[in-house]
Amino acid sequence: MDASFITALAALGGAGIGGVTSGVVSWFNQEMQLKAQESAQDKSLRQALYRDFVEQASQAYIYALQNNNGDVSSMVGLYAKINRMRVLSSTIVIERADQVMKLIVDTYLAPNKSIPELQKLMISGELDVLRDFTEACRIELGHVRAPSEQIELRSSLQAQRRIQRRPA
Repeated sequence: MDASFITALAALGGAGIGGVTSGVVSWFNQEMQLKAQESAQDKSLRQALYRDFVEQASQAYIYALQNNNGDVSSMVGLYAKINRMRVLSSTIVIERADQVMKLIVDTYLAPNKSIPELQKLMISGELDVLRDFTEACRIELGHVRAPSEQIELRSSLQAQRRIQRRPA
């Protein structure tokens, strides 16, 4: 074989390998960008869902503290949001949302609270019934807290359990 033929063949082979490599890298980068975009969209959708749930649950809880007649349309809206979470969210977020819903329903069945009673609940931290839900959301969305804040999370979970155990 002629040396010029081998050189030409090597050049063509190198160009072919370089072209295939470039194509594979380009395809890989495009796939990674697509996955990143889908992940960002999914995260944005969950953030909006959690925000709406927090706003509606807060209003429903405060209403339940002061009224014995349930706001059915609000409860249906919360139930619908929880079911959307069942499709999009982790088990822990869904469990925390279910706990919030149960607490709101239980609050409707409890005696109404006066302003001084509400103040005591606020001072003791018992009025913040969405803390565990929001903490679970933060963890799921990647906003993981420092170890000292994890201790606070455990303390709030224990406080929530005490609230749930108290007689109505």
